Amino acid sequence: MVRIRTMTEADVDTVAEIRVRGWQAAYAGLMPQAFLDAMSVTEEKARRRDIWQATRGHRINLVAEDEGRVAGWACYGPEREGPAGHGELYALYVRPSLIGTGIGRALCCAALVGAAECGYARMVLWVVKGNTRARRFYERAGFAADGAEEAYDVGGTPVPEVRYVLEPVRAP
Repeated sequence: MVRIRTMTEADVDTVAEIRVRGWQAAYAGLMPQAFLDAMSVTEEKARRRDIWQATRGHRINLVAEDEGRVAGWACYGPEREGPAGHGELYALYVRPSLIGTGIGRALCCAALVGAAECGYARMVLWVVKGNTRARRFYERAGFAADGAEEAYDVGGTPVPEVRYVLEPVRAP
């Protein structure tokens, strides 16, 4: 059974590993392979620690535990470029070997319940345009692409992203 809880500082290293492995699995063929291959769990641990300290109180981090082991991570908070009262799902990653087990859905539901409790009227997220698995996942959760697109620079290569919106905020 999956247990969702608030992330602690003790989880930062595990979350860093999940994020790196998640990028390497999800974005193969969608981002430059040399960039993905060069991703370092050690560097990501330091980066995640800095982000953890800088965003405490501004972002909500959740982890999913499966059989006592952190198996996924989600992070949400105020929309970065939107009006007050709107939220954003910044990240949602599951250990690649556990994709399709319901852990991602549990994290997404918990994040949306939390976002509603924060009073967010709308939630947005950005997803790599070619990531059809993630796009289907978010569509099943009630999000819909709203036509906004932007390019994310990855190692000098523009990677197109699509914005998804959920309004009103509710758990699937």
